[in-house]
Amino acid sequence: MNTRTSNSNDLHTNALVLSLVCCKLLIHILTNIFGGYGYVRDEFYYIACSNHMAWGYVDQPPFSIAALWLSRTLFGDTLFALRLFPAVSGALVTGLTCLITREMGGKRYAQVLAALCVMAAPLCLGMDSVFSMNSFDTLFWTLALYLIVLITKTDEKKHWIALGITLGLGLLNKISVLWLSAGLVAGLLLTRHRQALLSRKAWIAAAIALGLFLPHILWQLANGFPTLEFIRNAGSNKYVGLSPLDLFVQQAIFMNPLTFPIWISGVFYVLISKRGRQFVVLPIIYITVFLILAINRNVKAEYLTPLIPMLFAMGALAFEAFTIRFPMRILKPLILVLVGVAGICLSPFALAVLPVETFISYSKALGVKPTQSENNNSLNRLPQHYADMFGWEEMTAIVAGVYNSLSPEEKTKCAIMCSNYGEAGAIDFFGRRYGLPGAISGHNNYWLWGPRSATGEIVIRMGGSEDALKASYAEVVRAGIFTNGYCMPYENNMTLWICQHRHTPLDVDWARFKSYH
Repeated sequence: MNTRTSNSNDLHTNALVLSLVCCKLLIHILTNIFGGYGYVRDEFYYIACSNHMAWGYVDQPPFSIAALWLSRTLFGDTLFALRLFPAVSGALVTGLTCLITREMGGKRYAQVLAALCVMAAPLCLGMDSVFSMNSFDTLFWTLALYLIVLITKTDEKKHWIALGITLGLGLLNKISVLWLSAGLVAGLLLTRHRQALLSRKAWIAAAIALGLFLPHILWQLANGFPTLEFIRNAGSNKYVGLSPLDLFVQQAIFMNPLTFPIWISGVFYVLISKRGRQFVVLPIIYITVFLILAINRNVKAEYLTPLIPMLFAMGALAFEAFTIRFPMRILKPLILVLVGVAGICLSPFALAVLPVETFISYSKALGVKPTQSENNNSLNRLPQHYADMFGWEEMTAIVAGVYNSLSPEEKTKCAIMCSNYGEAGAIDFFGRRYGLPGAISGHNNYWLWGPRSATGEIVIRMGGSEDALKASYAEVVRAGIFTNGYCMPYENNMTLWICQHRHTPLDVDWARFKSYH
């Protein structure tokens, strides 16, 4: 092939890759404009955290919150603005997936297949459709894995430095990047690249990562390492226990079941084939991270999301090699069509693109029951990630009605006590239009922020039983009830109470409200 033809092919491939990246971005842009059921519980909490900028929070490092602060400063608090950065992050991951595939030797078809598989994976669609640290987490992992591929090819110092920066920023976003680091160490130790662990370049990268992460470590030290307590409580009480088989099966389902033969063959292909041997660090990283999660058991299959782009890159490489060895003209376009169609069919389970009643009917028609990853009592008609989008504004309006029933003097002494950060975040977000005081709660970082100026003389309490509240307050009056057929059941039919004259001031009794989970 002459140079002109090669350059032309590269231009066509780059144009195709760019079109896929733009398509991924457009999917989320259109969903943010025309779809969606509302703000997610966690988004209210992240917004509240961005109003209290710090080097750390009970349940997360500061990067995603800093990104949200920047987003809110530039674009405001609309749902579209809130979810713009995750959409861009998802598009960048799609492009990086193509680059990983290309650096591993994949041609145009392999790059397109890998990108399409990522775009059709429900877990990736879901993560990039709402604001959280998870979309950025996948971006940092994918960038790090791209740099690892480059290092296995050239071992250049600049790639090690870039890897150190990426891992450090990744740790500032989510400490699960430590799993990636463990996988990288295992991958280097078990391959011919083990000498890299003793090189100056690797230690410089480690020092850079540690230096970037150090402010968060100091914050943890200053606050008594609350994240360790959070992880311990979440692992033992919050998440549904998964066996290794359940973890693997859920991963395959969340990645789009139709793509299972592609990515699992990629793992074995890179492990045992001559062509893939150079990149054997990658499947070892996957196996190491999977084993870490499998041994822990009280985890979520979603924790494997950051490895999805790499798995599809390896799978696309394997499938391209198969089609070269056994050429079947119809197979290559057929696989692309099947992956795309499956992604479209599964997308309503990850993107809120259907009216809620239509989604419920669609889910029933396919025999898919609502799912949850946490040990809550039950679910209603929606999976947890959709149920958490309903009822917040109505809940705030009912609380405002109770608040406005108080006298002006009582309002100055009133606090709004919530059971969890979702309720508290919603009150803080929507309550501004009603003139409500800031919410207080013992859940995660809300506990660190304390009772504010509340004494407990007058409290609007969301949820709880009358008998339990009377143990703390001299007077407890039922003031309203919140009902929503789509929200999480433990918040449906929630009673609102007006509690007065607390026996012990809130600031004195605050320690017992702490709930890190």
